[in-house]
Amino acid sequence: MSGEPRGPAPAMIVLRVLHRSQRGDDVRRQDEAEDLVQLLTPEGERVVHPGYDLDLSKSQYRGLYRDMTLVRRLDREAFALQRLGELGMWIPCLGQEAAQIGSGRALEPDDHVFPSYREHGVAWCRDIPPLTLMGMLRGTTNGGWDPHHTGFHLYTIVLGAQTLHAVGYAMGMRRDGDSSAVVAYFGDGAASEGDVSEAFNFAAVYDAPVVFFCQNNQWAISHPVDRQSRAPIHRRAQGYGFPGVRVDGNDVLACLAVTRAALEHVRRGDGPFLIEAHTYRMGPHTTSDDPGRYRPAEEVEEWRKKDPIARMRAFLLREGLADDAFFREVDEEGDRLAMELREGVIAMPDPPVDALFDHVYTGRHAQLEEERAWYTAYLDRFEEPRA
Repeated sequence: MSGEPRGPAPAMIVLRVLHRSQRGDDVRRQDEAEDLVQLLTPEGERVVHPGYDLDLSKSQYRGLYRDMTLVRRLDREAFALQRLGELGMWIPCLGQEAAQIGSGRALEPDDHVFPSYREHGVAWCRDIPPLTLMGMLRGTTNGGWDPHHTGFHLYTIVLGAQTLHAVGYAMGMRRDGDSSAVVAYFGDGAASEGDVSEAFNFAAVYDAPVVFFCQNNQWAISHPVDRQSRAPIHRRAQGYGFPGVRVDGNDVLACLAVTRAALEHVRRGDGPFLIEAHTYRMGPHTTSDDPGRYRPAEEVEEWRKKDPIARMRAFLLREGLADDAFFREVDEEGDRLAMELREGVIAMPDPPVDALFDHVYTGRHAQLEEERAWYTAYLDRFEEPRA
């Protein structure tokens, strides 16, 4: 037998694989650029899209800017409160304000939202008090709002689980004769979960009135999106038999227009719709994460040029829809909001320790009450008073 290798050297194989991978990435980026729905360029220039467009009033344009700015302000205040030890954790939405406000403002009052855990902007649009969100992250409540009243269901930590909940709820609404729609929010990381695939298939087969809204912020914690999917996420919808659209997630106008169209689609009974909002998580995954360990600084700087609030501000100035007085007024409102949140969080009373027994069952339960009594007696043995 010859001692010569029968194939290319291992290093050559690696180079060929990397070359094919790079070539695939180049094709994917070109396809994504062609697919992207955009109404507002990063420089704030208004453009027209043949399939999606909208015409808003001056106050509506200004309102979108105000929403995004105030949501960013509360987000930053919550981050600071966590660093001060006043919140156990915070999940920032910095950089994703356009995707959340644009889609959130497309909703009708009777629609229902099934969020993951980062949708603070959508919660803002559904009139969930920011202090209530922070109470959940402080540990004083397990939720704090009524989903039936607000149309905004509780945050879901389990990746992708809310998509199944959304489909089931939408099917129930349709059987009850309700013409409202459901929106399920999830990220690019959750898109790799089996629950999401099952939700897609079930919604398609039963024509469930669900808009699946994927915020592709490029990173599933430390895992980049190109290691989760070789094709753009919105194209998966084709395999299940329903439409999928990719929108500039840093363009609040495009997100509003596409979500409106998607909601009209599902309300007509035409089945589900998938939106992939191409955006970027400017901050850490959560306050326990350090993105500097895995994310190149050059990438962050490149996305900073596409900032959703800066581009909306440029548009308002370019079109003469706002002046310095308006922007100053919004900033001052943000400062007042931050002060209220800071004072409110610090003043939150700790719940009684035995409150953890309160919501295990819908009603009183003999065995649980026995356990509560034992735990109360156990705590009373300690000298320090219970909270």
